[in-house]
Amino acid sequence: MDSEPLLQQQLDHHPSLAYSNHSSSKILTLPTVLTLGRVAAVPLLIFTFSVDSWWGRTATTSIFMAAAITDWLDGYIARRMRLCSAFGALLDPVADKLMVAATLVLLCSRPLNIAVFGQVPWLLNVPSIVIIGREITMSAVREWAASQNGKLLAAVAVNKLGKWKTATQMAALTILLATRDSSLGETGILVASGVIFLYLSAGLSVMSLVVYMEKIRKVL
Repeated sequence: MDSEPLLQQQLDHHPSLAYSNHSSSKILTLPTVLTLGRVAAVPLLIFTFSVDSWWGRTATTSIFMAAAITDWLDGYIARRMRLCSAFGALLDPVADKLMVAATLVLLCSRPLNIAVFGQVPWLLNVPSIVIIGREITMSAVREWAASQNGKLLAAVAVNKLGKWKTATQMAALTILLATRDSSLGETGILVASGVIFLYLSAGLSVMSLVVYMEKIRKVL
């Protein structure tokens, strides 16, 4: 697949890629290494999730939390130290989507039994499909917008709804992974809060998608 349109979009949204030849000429900068670490952590997350013991559950939660922290950290380092690169800008959202999608699929593979909701097999499936579907749609839309013009690129730039969606999503997944550990004792309320956060994230996903589509409609 031709990545030139998406690359141009990243250059437009990250000006430092255009004016910093020293930074953009390097592929393996520190932020990019952190991003690659998140990609490499995905199969490890899948393995630890399948381990039915306390250390497996703890390791899974720790891996996801570390990925969430490095997601913020690599962007901060790239901006602070001017280590932005076209490769890193392209890889960062891919790493995020891989980690989130893998976590959602894993959680869906083990239905929850919560006193508040009862045993509902599709409890996590519905918001997970919404979130993953939205991410796939937005990836395609941003690729298309990058091949068009600057106004369309501006229309699909990350907005506050998208940021709130990400925050609630990370909170939900962290809670749902952590509460799989039976050593924490009674976790009914925590699990319920994780489910609520996940549905809130799914709702924000749909809302932000509608906002993006409305902006695109106005440009067209």
